[in-house]
Amino acid sequence: MKEPLSAATKTDFWQRLSRNRALLLLLSLLLFLLIWQMLVIVLNLPGFILPSPAEVGRKFLSVLSTGLLWRHFSSTLGEILLGLLIGISAATLLGYALSKSPLAERLLSPFLVGSQSIPMVAVAPLLVIWFGPGLLSKVLICSLTVFFPVLINTLVGLRDVPPELREVMRSLRATPAQTLRYLEIPAAMPVFLGGLRVGASLSVIGAIVGELVASDRGLGFLINVGRGQYDTALVFVAVICLVVLAASLYGLVLLLENKVLSWQTWRKEA
Repeated sequence: MKEPLSAATKTDFWQRLSRNRALLLLLSLLLFLLIWQMLVIVLNLPGFILPSPAEVGRKFLSVLSTGLLWRHFSSTLGEILLGLLIGISAATLLGYALSKSPLAERLLSPFLVGSQSIPMVAVAPLLVIWFGPGLLSKVLICSLTVFFPVLINTLVGLRDVPPELREVMRSLRATPAQTLRYLEIPAAMPVFLGGLRVGASLSVIGAIVGELVASDRGLGFLINVGRGQYDTALVFVAVICLVVLAASLYGLVLLLENKVLSWQTWRKEA
């Protein structure tokens, strides 16, 4: 007769499971698909309202085989990457400048905060009117979405550099460039990367908002097509691709953070 598992053995099992992220992700995905399929069966809704996982899978293979999915996915990915590049660059430069000038920060802060109170859905049509329905307007919308969280975290990170460390750099007669390289960037990096994680996720929203307003390509355009044709399975395919894209960007920033901040052993011990 088998003896029941002890409490320590069960605890060790759950601890090992919690450390295996790939297995946790797989189990979460299977649970999600199971709940989805159960809802389809229990609610007995038509496919144009709630398609089954099998229907979405068939639609995914269909648009993938024709090259349609990759064409629209690559268009959205290009907009996001360009938007991230422009938004992060502008936010970092402005954040550094504002950290050196409290007066400039006080003057610009009301305008920056006020600009973020305007929903991007309201701004997107204006940018499309001004810059056309092409790539530029989508990249600008994406850049604006990324800009504010990266700016705030850059500013906070630079402002939170311990004053005693600045005194050490001044006593060593370090130049502004040396202070930036050896003190400010390492000290501000954890906070900056936190803003980058948020900005990377929001960049997907910015690109899709622009495509939903006016576009002839991209995953947002694919959602509009599916909505117009009552092809809900196609909408699900596009949305799932967006989720995967956002999660991938977030994961890449997280990997970068772990790599860049690996020297900060206290972060792992905390």
